[in-house]
Amino acid sequence: MACLSIFLPLFFSLLSVTSSSSNSLLLPITKDTTTQQYLTTISHGTPFVSTNVVVDLSGSVFWLDCSSTKSSSSSSLRTIPHRSLQCLTAKSHSLTWPIDHDRDTPCEILPKNTITGISASEGVLVEDVLELKSTKDSIFQPTLDFVFACSSSLLLNALSNDAKGIVGFGRSRTSFSSQFFNSVDSQRKITFCLSSSSGFVLLGRNKVLESEKIFRSLTFTPLITNENNEYFINVNSIKIGGKKVSFNTPSLSQEGYGYGDGTKLSSVVPYTTMQSSIYANFKSAYLKAALSINVSRVASTVSPFEICFDSRGVDESQTGPDVPVIDFVLQSEMVKWRIYGRNSMVRVNDDVMCLGILDGGDELKNPIVIGGYQLEDVLVQIDLDSSMVGFSSSLLVKDTSCSNFRFGSKDVQFQSS
Repeated sequence: MACLSIFLPLFFSLLSVTSSSSNSLLLPITKDTTTQQYLTTISHGTPFVSTNVVVDLSGSVFWLDCSSTKSSSSSSLRTIPHRSLQCLTAKSHSLTWPIDHDRDTPCEILPKNTITGISASEGVLVEDVLELKSTKDSIFQPTLDFVFACSSSLLLNALSNDAKGIVGFGRSRTSFSSQFFNSVDSQRKITFCLSSSSGFVLLGRNKVLESEKIFRSLTFTPLITNENNEYFINVNSIKIGGKKVSFNTPSLSQEGYGYGDGTKLSSVVPYTTMQSSIYANFKSAYLKAALSINVSRVASTVSPFEICFDSRGVDESQTGPDVPVIDFVLQSEMVKWRIYGRNSMVRVNDDVMCLGILDGGDELKNPIVIGGYQLEDVLVQIDLDSSMVGFSSSLLVKDTSCSNFRFGSKDVQFQSS
């Protein structure tokens, strides 16, 4: 397998920019296999300090544990005052103007750990300079207008030991990606490619990369837009092994399942989860399909998985174990998000593999959440300007993977395995 040559010594401070429609930022991503979290590295402050953060595709804010990242010693760090437009933007849903707060009172903001669901008991909004990798054809000028929340180490619970915060790429005005797009002349595109080893997030448009065959073969589905800052698509039905699963509604995005927001894309949920009433029908149909091709269920399971199989005798292909293919059918029968064995089965030992799709319980907020494992080795592009989501089939079908992404001095390409 080709090595990933993505870590280039090409850095720029973030970013107020001259006009260029191809301005883009590249963030390499690695996976922490212990926590199943995806990490990237942010360099910030004066002098620059490199900090690992968890990537939250739908996250609304960028926050750091400033006590452990030496942020407070940065000479360019500035606390955002309470009575400021930046504070108003960050707290637009709850900001009040108490008369006992003077103009210089720090902007208090309580970031959330989106893995545990716990919000901080204290935090302040700050701004500082960030050092980020750019693509070759981008032209940047430095700016200090990048804000994030400073929290305490108590919020690090359940994060990777290497991580000191979370960087959000959601649709809120204070997310990392929104601040980038507001600072540069760039198309508002978020392209990501997760992997069990190394992958990337690309903000903006890269013309060379988009000329790749894989980009030109993306399938598109509408992005659901609502008051939520996360990313959703409509899944109307599910097929397993080509057969439609029977549910109690013509569309899995209708009211009655979760809150009707549709199917969420998430990089902080390790495995795809379904609301219990959906999962019950899905599980029954999957077991029937597996039995029909002589894939045998085993009695014991391994947490957090609920269905496990004997992997002995199951053929392997370039897309993983030869098990029933799962199709999430989107706006029409012709538009499908296909999940092969590589993204549906998780090997727990030499003899057992488990279905990496879980029961999220009756109280799951969304009908379906497509988790990180199912997103791996799938190229996904969220186009905020057109409100569309583009996605590839498994890159393994094309004899490549997200870890084979090459970003060289002269070209940008996916290499074959």
